[in-house]
Amino acid sequence: MTVTDKVIEIIAEQAMLEPSDVALESTPESLGIDSLGLVESIFAIEEAFDISIPFNANDPSESDFDISTVASIVAGIEKLIAEKTG
Repeated sequence: MTVTDKVIEIIAEQAMLEPSDVALESTPESLGIDSLGLVESIFAIEEAFDISIPFNANDPSESDFDISTVASIVAGIEKLIAEKTG
């Protein structure tokens, strides 16, 4: 399973959607994910990939981690995995 597939699976589960309903250009808001759901998604992603995402749940706009779209979340996770292994 690719990073993209796993992230989509986690986000879809949080949004109570099928993975096929989650597109890379989808935003958390467009998928119906509220702030609590987003935090839960971040925790699930951290656990799945054994990484720590620099995400401030109290002020998401202050984070260096881009959560604007599914694609940006995937790109951020791939970067964190590369930094961890490299």
